[in-house]
Amino acid sequence: MIILEQVSNPRRMSFTYGQEALEIEDTIMAKADKTLDREQGKPKAPGATRLRGPAPKVGIRPAIDGRRRGVRESLEDQTMNMAKSVAKLVSTLKHPDGSTVECVISDTTIGGVAEAAECAAKFAREGVGLSITVSPCWCYGTETLDADPLIPKAVWGFNGTERPGAVYLAAVLAGHTQKGLPAFGIYGKDVQDAGDTSIPDDVREKLLRFVRAGLAIAWMRGKSYLSIGSVSMGIAGSIVNEGIFQDYLGMRNEYVDMSEISRRLEQGIYDADEFTRAIKYIKERFKEGKDYNTPAAQKSREQKDKEWEAAVKMAMIARDLMVGNPRLAKAGFGEEALGHNAAVAGFQGQRQWTDFMPNGDFLETILNSSFDWDGVRQPYIMATENDSLNGVAMLFGHLLTCTAQVFADVRTYWSPEAVKRVTGYQLAGPAKNGVIHLINSGSACLDGTGQQASKDGKPAIKPFWEISPEEVARCVEATSFCPAVVEYFRGGGFSTSYYTRGGMPITMSRVNMVKGLGPVLQLAEGQSVELPPDVAEKLSERTNPTWPTTWFAPALTGKAAFRDVYSVMNAWGANHGAFSFGHIGADLITLASMLRIPVCMHNVPEEKLFRPSAWLSFGTSDPEGADYRACASYGPLYGKK
Repeated sequence: MIILEQVSNPRRMSFTYGQEALEIEDTIMAKADKTLDREQGKPKAPGATRLRGPAPKVGIRPAIDGRRRGVRESLEDQTMNMAKSVAKLVSTLKHPDGSTVECVISDTTIGGVAEAAECAAKFAREGVGLSITVSPCWCYGTETLDADPLIPKAVWGFNGTERPGAVYLAAVLAGHTQKGLPAFGIYGKDVQDAGDTSIPDDVREKLLRFVRAGLAIAWMRGKSYLSIGSVSMGIAGSIVNEGIFQDYLGMRNEYVDMSEISRRLEQGIYDADEFTRAIKYIKERFKEGKDYNTPAAQKSREQKDKEWEAAVKMAMIARDLMVGNPRLAKAGFGEEALGHNAAVAGFQGQRQWTDFMPNGDFLETILNSSFDWDGVRQPYIMATENDSLNGVAMLFGHLLTCTAQVFADVRTYWSPEAVKRVTGYQLAGPAKNGVIHLINSGSACLDGTGQQASKDGKPAIKPFWEISPEEVARCVEATSFCPAVVEYFRGGGFSTSYYTRGGMPITMSRVNMVKGLGPVLQLAEGQSVELPPDVAEKLSERTNPTWPTTWFAPALTGKAAFRDVYSVMNAWGANHGAFSFGHIGADLITLASMLRIPVCMHNVPEEKLFRPSAWLSFGTSDPEGADYRACASYGPLYGKK
């Protein structure tokens, strides 16, 4: 094994691997302090971006009536102050890496096409990923609109009586629709005075929803999905569909055979210092759970220790494959140090890997968590069984909330009658209509325990920069790592086992691929529930108790797929789902409309739906049908129609 710290001079291998690699290595090492603090064993600070490419910015476009000699001059201050108010609001948001969202305001108000072009040039230089046009007055619609077809765009028309801001809003949205440039229209329900610089609550909600979704679009653009391995056990979602990533998300597809993990394990291509820290942390903090294997199938302590070592190294290697690691360059591995710039990845595991090597449960659990042996840090998004479609749902949730995501099987619907028959217990409270058992092969993030707390003390999953050391300790304490059941995993390994705390609002989502239609999104808002320990144990013992469990009670509407809990389970389009903290269904729907992905199932109130104004032209009495028609008409955001 190569011990990285023995190489004190990063140029030591220059004659072996050439000048080009040396220059790459120098570039990597120059950025090391900004991108990775692992050399000192410290957690990454907010803003320490690990993916290539700058954080996207939000562009603010103050549009104005272009008529001089009195009209424009009287509106300059009001229009620019409106832009500044929006920028102040947007700057309260953070990126997933913890850095503050930055805004770029046009140098001048925009009264016509010349100033619109100057603004577009500035936005291109500054890395703007989405735009908001604001105006308190009439403007020349098609002359002032944002014409970039790849940038999500919104228009806030001030609801005031002094100038016809609503007339401009209607006119410019008509222009957007006629030109095939969908835009989100924002119009406050209450009239404001001309000098009022505040942002009404209804306007605020739409602005923030648009920005969260638009930033997710911008963050995905140019990043990668890394497929580690291929198709797992015939699971359709792990048949990676490049069209979804490239045409709908603007992402690249990268592929690495699982033999690359074997190579790095055998040749010691990982940070030995970090491994020492990691294995020490695990031995001191993590607890092994019950070994459910038969006595004959149970492994010795020596074998288990070796499997722990392999599992930790696999996690480090998978992370390095995703985003790179400057420490590898010090040992002459300049290519491996770069990574694949992957915002999301998937690990096949079963069966070609798990039949002879430790499973990927620990790998997936620790990467998806908001912390590891070096402290709190931004979660990595890693899909179990290389289910790329569930990985997309996880990525959506992470970019919208900045929090860790939980990957799970949508495994069993437990009716009140069935629970009563098996356990003698009558479901009550939020679980009274039945629950869905969310469980997967030990790969869920540790944040999913629900041991973090919101400001009101309720269970939560928080952005990493808000998580305290005490909350990390509670997440670890609530988790056991059970030796893998060898019937499933012949190569051994360790599966994460816990019960999610009840009372946590969550949104389960999934992207499915439909032949002849393309991708569709489905989601269900609801909450986690707790069952009495003896009841939970009896239900879990009927499947695999070494895996993490969330009892999910979806919110019911009494209609269609949300008629009852059984209907939710029956309508779910695949065996997997991802859940995110909070009720984020409205944000997911807005994001899907930007990508032109129709939503086939949701329980979000109609008044919270926020899509481009052009969607109304495809029908107003049937929002779901209009969504399908609009997405089909416009086609994928980055694909050719």
